[in-house]
Amino acid sequence: MTSATSRPRTDFSLSPEEVERFHRQGFIGPFTLYKPEEMQERWRSTRLELLDRSAAVYQDADAISAGTNISNYDRHLDHDFLAEHIGRREIVDRVVSILGPDVNCWRTEFFPKHPGDEGTDWHQADTFANASGKPQILWPDASGFGGTITVWTAFTEATEENGCLQFIPGTHQQMNYDETKRMHYDPDRLSGVEKDGVRRGFFGYDYRQLQIDPDWKPDENAAVSQIMKPGQFIVFWSTLMHASHPHLGRTNEMRMGFASRYVPSSVQIYPGSDHIEEYGGRISLENYGAVLVNGRNNCPENRMATHTTRGMRF
Repeated sequence: MTSATSRPRTDFSLSPEEVERFHRQGFIGPFTLYKPEEMQERWRSTRLELLDRSAAVYQDADAISAGTNISNYDRHLDHDFLAEHIGRREIVDRVVSILGPDVNCWRTEFFPKHPGDEGTDWHQADTFANASGKPQILWPDASGFGGTITVWTAFTEATEENGCLQFIPGTHQQMNYDETKRMHYDPDRLSGVEKDGVRRGFFGYDYRQLQIDPDWKPDENAAVSQIMKPGQFIVFWSTLMHASHPHLGRTNEMRMGFASRYVPSSVQIYPGSDHIEEYGGRISLENYGAVLVNGRNNCPENRMATHTTRGMRF
């Protein structure tokens, strides 16, 4: 007979104290999902398998050959481990504690940081219109600004030396940027932007173009670094001021993060759009679908995908 103390945990909901802390500081974690050695093994095999893009939902040759960030979007729609990962109860239960019972995963992204790469600039995201000028998510009318819950999982070790995340706690309640201004993509900015002595860019954009107050600067003295082991994840609002350190190149290993993004299922996803236009590329949403990870779908207009034993079905 299995004793009560040895039974595996099945409910990973946040406690009331954790929910309060999350709403106060805009993030919570890290939590451990995989043991470091398990994550290292999974990433070793997944990294090779992802080279096969034959089933990837985005097949635009120009965007992929240009190496834009779009090319690594939504690989959970064609890779079993990533599809399983976004729906793990250890993640979903905690997200449900914040967003309520009906939740979609609407996007995933890889965030590699190679030796010598610049840090990611301080930024916030509400509607994700920052690059295209067109909202990618819209909360119901009465919600005010919304954003998304981002679950950032360390697929490798993340340290201050190799480019771990940074947060400025409590900055998620007010936007410092106007996403309707739209940033301008410049591939020459991919590794050539220096701000206050630190190399910080944003994948070919300059986030300062969106500032509501052009003279404003984030309070970096209040920033906290999120050092994480392989297999750990952290949960935060996309409207929280966040960035990452540069990879100082003291190790030859890349830092890899995998972000899965969640919204209530009442939120409109890519409203009125049939493509994504970012980072100098454009890809069709023909094969895209959001994934319901808990509860029911409350926005019939959203294109949905379901996971089967043969991959995603639309």
